[in-house]
Parts: sequence; C-alpha cells; structure tokens
Amino acid sequence: MQQMEVSDYINEQPRLRQKCCGGGVRTERRLCQLLFLSFGTLCIIQATLNVSLRLTLYSSKESTHLKCNATDFSDQNQLTEDVQDCERRWTRQHNRLLEKFNALTRERNMLENRKNELLNMLRKVVEERDRLQMKLREPGDCGYRLQCPANWSEMNFKCYFLSTESKTWEDSRKYCQSEDADLVVINSEQEQRGLYRLDGDANLLFWIGLYDRAGTFEWVDGAALTKKFWQDGQPDRGGPNNREDCVEMYHFNPPLANWNDAPCGSKRRWLCEKSPYLFKVLPKEKGIM
Repeated sequence: MQQMEVSDYINEQPRLRQKCCGGGVRTERRLCQLLFLSFGTLCIIQATLNVSLRLTLYSSKESTHLKCNATDFSDQNQLTEDVQDCERRWTRQHNRLLEKFNALTRERNMLENRKNELLNMLRKVVEERDRLQMKLREPGDCGYRLQCPANWSEMNFKCYFLSTESKTWEDSRKYCQSEDADLVVINSEQEQRGLYRLDGDANLLFWIGLYDRAGTFEWVDGAALTKKFWQDGQPDRGGPNNREDCVEMYHFNPPLANWNDAPCGSKRRWLCEKSPYLFKVLPKEKGIM
C-alpha cells in the first residue's frame, strides 16, 4: 500500500507539470499571434505610408511639370509676338526705304535726262563756236579775224603761253590772271597730246590748272576732273609727312601719263590758256593776205 501511494504520488507530479506546460504554450501562442498581428499592422502602415509618399511625390512632379509647361508656353508666345513685331517694324522700314529709293531713282533719271539735254545744247554751241571761229580766221568783208597775243601759241582755237621763269602754283596763276587768262585746263586727249613737249624740251616741267580742293581734284574754272593723265602711282598726295595739292605736267613721261601732284609752294614753269581775241585786219594786210 505504501508503494502504491508513493507510486501514485510520483505519478501525480507529471500530471500537474503537464497542466502547467499546457497553459504556458497557450500563452506563448497568444503572444506570438499578437506579435505577428502587430508586425503585420506595422507592415500595412509602412506600405500605406510608402504609397502615400509616392503619390505625393508624383503629384508634386506633375504639378511642377505643368507649371514648367505653362511657363514655356508663355515664353514661346512672347517670343512669337516679339518676332512678329520685329517683322512688322522691318516691313515698315523696308517700305519707307523702298519709297525713298524709288523717289531718288526718279530724281536721278530726271537729272540724267536734263544733263543729256544740256550736253546736247553744249555740243551745238561748241559746233557753232567752231564754225564761227573758222569763219573769223579768214578775213571777210567785216575785216576781223581771231588772233593770239604776241609770244602766245595758237592751237585748236586756243592761245597758250609757256613761261620761261619759275614760280609757285599760286603766283603762276596770278600771272595768268593778269593776262586775262588762267592756268591751262585740259579737256581732251587731243589737247593733252598737243601740249606734250610744247617747246620740244623732253624734260619740260610746268604747272597746269588742276589742284586739290577739299580732297577732290578739280580745274581752276570749276570743272570736274573727267579726263585723267596721271603718271603711274599718282596722285599720292605726298604721303603722311608732306602735302601735294597742285598738279604739274612732266614731259619726261609718256604723253598720256605725265601728271604728278606736287607741293604748291614748289617753283615751276607754268602754262597759261585763253581764247583768241578779234583782231581788225588793216586794208594793206587784207591785200597781203
């Protein structure tokens, strides 16, 4: 009996331990379930936050993109308006310039026609003058003829005086003016050739009536320079350290290339020119002729 009781007592201890262990397992399971539930909830919250953050970021990007597009569109519209305004202003300016050009063209054509008319009139006057001069060269019933002064040479109905002394260009002109003449004005190739080596001197050097006036060469009678017979490389206006405003003819050079600009204060011989005058022929001279 005693053994049985001990045995029963010993056997009772495992049953009590089994009950305790069974309650502990249930508690641990509940704790595990609670932990898993909490972890799942946290995962869901984190996923929700991630989605919310992504949506917020995407929304912000879209908003920024829309703003940029709106700004770009506004800038493009402004640029288009600026270009159109520039084109309108350019068109107006172009039209004004075109109108001015057309007006100047019409004026130029009118002046050209007027110039041609004057040239035709001048040609007729010159022809009439030459005809009268030819007639006056031969004494007729009127008893007059054209004649150059003593010591003057006649060529093509003009009188020329070549000096033997030398003066400055200004003093040379004053001498010619004192003789009711002026420094020679060369209007044609024929006259240029006729004056070449006028006295047969190959080294003849003299002033002519051409000078620099305000940067442009013109003749003493105010005529523009049209026929030019400059030496090679001339006029050079003397370079930076000199001033050459007056023109000389040097017969050492070819007939149609012998003008040179030189300092007006240099002394040269000079050539005067004037028209012949009417000379009354005496009766005995008419008989001789």
